[in-house]
Amino acid sequence: MKAICVFCGANFNGDPILKQSVELLAEIMVNRNITLVFGGGKVGVMGLLADAVLNNGGKAIGVIPQFLMDKEVGHPGLTELHIVENMHQRKQLMNDLCDGIIALPGGFGTLEEFFEVLTWLQLGLHHHPIGLLNVNGFYDYLLKQMDVMVEQRFLKPANRKLVITSGDAIELVSLMENSKVQPDEVWFKDKNLT
Repeated sequence: MKAICVFCGANFNGDPILKQSVELLAEIMVNRNITLVFGGGKVGVMGLLADAVLNNGGKAIGVIPQFLMDKEVGHPGLTELHIVENMHQRKQLMNDLCDGIIALPGGFGTLEEFFEVLTWLQLGLHHHPIGLLNVNGFYDYLLKQMDVMVEQRFLKPANRKLVITSGDAIELVSLMENSKVQPDEVWFKDKNLT
């Protein structure tokens, strides 16, 4: 992978384990010459990650909508900063600039971004591996919900397996680099799901 898009929070809860995981992810990306693509903010987990990548000599590309630039949350020291009109254009360009996607702990925005690109993958609109960095069990309940979706036949097992998960940044990036993304693109033709 040459570039990983990371979805993460514009807030930081002060958790030292999360901070350590963010710094480790940044170190791994720089050591493997992987460019960071992210939401372009200087605040929260976004800012921590971008600063860690840049401080280690890596490249960080931000994509931010104009209304957030107007609120002065854009990171001033990035390798590149793309300013777009809206949130949808932001996600599309972030997806276009990367060849892998990771979601760190975050709020509604992080989940919305994660599920939209995951849906795009399920529909065959891209073929980037998608990972959840499950720091300290942050995503345990979300992963369980995905299992419930499979159990209740709203999600095919093959598409559930599209979500690569680890609590360890090194393992997650390695799993993503070695993954063969194979969505079941004909999910809507399966009579067993009706």
